[in-house]
Amino acid sequence: MIKRTKVASAINLAIVASITSGAFVTSSAFAAEEKAKVERIEVTGSRIQRQDMETASPVTVIDAAAIKAEGFTSVDQMLQVQTSMAGAAVGSSTNNGADGVAQVDLRGMGSQRTLVLLNGRRMVNSGSGADSAVDLNSIPVAMIARVEILKDGASAVYGSDAIAGVVNIITKKDFEGFQLDFNGSGTDKGDGESGDVSALYGFNTEGGNYTFGAAYADRRGVIQSDRSWTKPGSSSFVPNGAFLGTELDENGDPVFDKKGNKVQEMKTLQGQEWGAMEKGYDFTKDSWYQTPSKRYSLFANMTQELGNDIVFSGDVVYTKRKSDQQLAPQPADIMLNVCGGVSGLPCITLDDAMINGGIEADETGRVNYRRRTNDVGPRVYEQDTDTYRVSGDLAGTLDIHTGMNWDVSYTYGKNKASTSVANSINATKMQQSVYANSDAWFNGQSLTQDIIDDISYFEQANGGNEQHTVAGVLNGELFDLSAGAVGFAIGAEYRRESGYYNPDPVVVAGDSTASQQQPTDGSYDVISFYQEVSVPFSEKLTGEFALRFDDYSTFGKATTWKIGLTYVATDDLMLRTVAATGFRAPSVSELYGGNTGSFDYLDDPWKQEQDPQIEVNYVSDDQLKPEESESYTAGLVYSPSYIDGMSVTLDYWRFKVKDAIAREDVQAGMKSCFAGDTVACDKFGIKYDENDTSIPKPGMLDGLTSKLKNVGSQDTSGIDFNLAYNFEALGLDWKINNDTTYLLNFEQDGEDYTSSIDGNFGAYAKVRNNFSIQAGQGDWSVMYFNRYISSMDDTYTDYDVDDNPFAAVRTADSILYHNISGTYHINDMTTVSLGVKNFTDEKPVTVSNGSDGGTVPEVYDTIGRTIYGGVTVKF
Repeated sequence: MIKRTKVASAINLAIVASITSGAFVTSSAFAAEEKAKVERIEVTGSRIQRQDMETASPVTVIDAAAIKAEGFTSVDQMLQVQTSMAGAAVGSSTNNGADGVAQVDLRGMGSQRTLVLLNGRRMVNSGSGADSAVDLNSIPVAMIARVEILKDGASAVYGSDAIAGVVNIITKKDFEGFQLDFNGSGTDKGDGESGDVSALYGFNTEGGNYTFGAAYADRRGVIQSDRSWTKPGSSSFVPNGAFLGTELDENGDPVFDKKGNKVQEMKTLQGQEWGAMEKGYDFTKDSWYQTPSKRYSLFANMTQELGNDIVFSGDVVYTKRKSDQQLAPQPADIMLNVCGGVSGLPCITLDDAMINGGIEADETGRVNYRRRTNDVGPRVYEQDTDTYRVSGDLAGTLDIHTGMNWDVSYTYGKNKASTSVANSINATKMQQSVYANSDAWFNGQSLTQDIIDDISYFEQANGGNEQHTVAGVLNGELFDLSAGAVGFAIGAEYRRESGYYNPDPVVVAGDSTASQQQPTDGSYDVISFYQEVSVPFSEKLTGEFALRFDDYSTFGKATTWKIGLTYVATDDLMLRTVAATGFRAPSVSELYGGNTGSFDYLDDPWKQEQDPQIEVNYVSDDQLKPEESESYTAGLVYSPSYIDGMSVTLDYWRFKVKDAIAREDVQAGMKSCFAGDTVACDKFGIKYDENDTSIPKPGMLDGLTSKLKNVGSQDTSGIDFNLAYNFEALGLDWKINNDTTYLLNFEQDGEDYTSSIDGNFGAYAKVRNNFSIQAGQGDWSVMYFNRYISSMDDTYTDYDVDDNPFAAVRTADSILYHNISGTYHINDMTTVSLGVKNFTDEKPVTVSNGSDGGTVPEVYDTIGRTIYGGVTVKF
């Protein structure tokens, strides 16, 4: 007979309750489905199979019923509302730069530092090519039985990438019968419709089960300008073209700033005269808040006993994603030679109207011309990706001691993608066209069709990722102590990763108005050995120890360890703690990525740039070393015997990363250069005046560069709290759950981001809280859910009376979202659900340096109140 404490029983009951009710819970582990006999299970965070569920590591479990109740149609949506998430993981709300992928960012430490597993094994990185994280779109929601989120470092168990924790997605198995699911949603504004349909079929055989499934999901877009809270954009790139010139006073004389420099502004043709641009271009009319996507998925699981205590199991998943994003027509930015200022080169002539309007050649004899190519059309980014994953496993037992278990598996993953950008502009041909057809370009009118056909092209690229993993593990009991058996697991693994990305030839040649980019191609492999031991020192105290050795073909060797302790202080109280080291190996793109440009949101202290997005050249490094980390968690699980059905968990956590692979801070480099640091100027490729670096120079930021180096660091800590309470009252079954994460600090590269928000790095709120209460009886249940994000500091650049820049701070207000949902079981076959997300239609918080639409869509709801519903039919 297995003796269980009150705490262990409470954990078990809370988890089982979550499976049946769909509530979020936090626990020390997850139980397998109950069977008549006690069986050993493997929990996320350990390869030792055990009879109990008490481990030192905190794990949050989200089951399929919870996913459906909250109306989530993709894995990233479900994960991003968890209080343990921070930063700004890309997903359905990311319109610029994500290429349709969806990722998870545990603790805000970066998606590349959260390991994603499928049924306990690695998932291939996926996206547009040479990717450093898993695209969660490749895992259909219909196949998910539950998701386990391990919230401490696990490199000693799983290897690289598990610095911030692990997301383990467990698929549906042992299913018998046929099930159809239909789900749909849309905003109360009449847009943003989403729908999915899935089918699941399973049957049992003698000693086995086979489960098959298919799913289709369709998500429609939401245009930014269709929301009343969106402030119109104001870009200096306008449809009829503009020159960068000198601001003039009412007498037609140049205006100087307090340092004696001419003030620059954009000039547009107004009638017959060139004057200051009166209104910028509103790009919100062309951009999405919610990006369109279609996903087609097939998946299967099987388990079959082969005799002699040998079991073969396997899973297969395939997903095709067709997604698109849309941005305003291409902003073309070119430097034109002015006749008289250069010799022997094509040039343009500045007429009297231009000169009188303040348009003049710079010291290099050139003038800056910008145009929003509306005549060509908006930029439409499209991705067509295919992701495959096949895993086979052979497991058995050995008649040694009390019995040992062996397991050998092979997993193969492949992702390939074709991407395109419609209505791209060839900058070289555009420049040639301007020289040859100056009047057509500078007359303030639309371009002719011949010119449009000449300068535009259809950009195409391709890429992919591939993964091979062979693993073997042996686990069981070594010997008995007075308090119980010493459990162990030893194993070995070989893994090979490769990736590539081939940009369009026009982009590679640097002829596009988009950033120049070079191809990426590379691979590496790693051999790993690991061991774990679980030692019951006494009936109350258990120790867990793990050690792992990895040998990479790139940087060499890495060794990591983990020590965990659980102490059952009383029948009601269990204490737990884990200390561990971790690492993250540099990815293919970080090692072998081709140089690429990126338009980053930056403040120009020289005030030369008229737009907040400035092009930066990103550079990789094949000599990168691994990141190294330390993690520590300590907490308790409390289940008061005087309150049946209640459990409380409280955990302190801290993660420290050194030698983090990071880009050198361009914004800090610009500020240092402006202040007189010539070393910073040279490091970041800034051209400067040798006598005074604060004096602006034409084209001084044309070579702005950011290199990948092992120069970064992270240090973050906080407290997680969970309260779960199941009880009966007023003739109803009640379930209350509350998750809170309190962020104590988040520092990165020496900068404190605690309680701050910005479009470049996301949000690090002090407090994130999720509360839910559910009531039900018999065939029906209703649930109220709210999500709270505390206020944050919104830092932006302002200027003093002497035009010197300084950091100003405003407050980004706190926000509370309200959701309601209900479920009704019509009969044994049919279940219906209905709900409303963002019931009070809360507007997103304005962020000064937001990533899109004047806010950060990855953090705040930008589409508004959404109604969703679903029907499940079982046969």
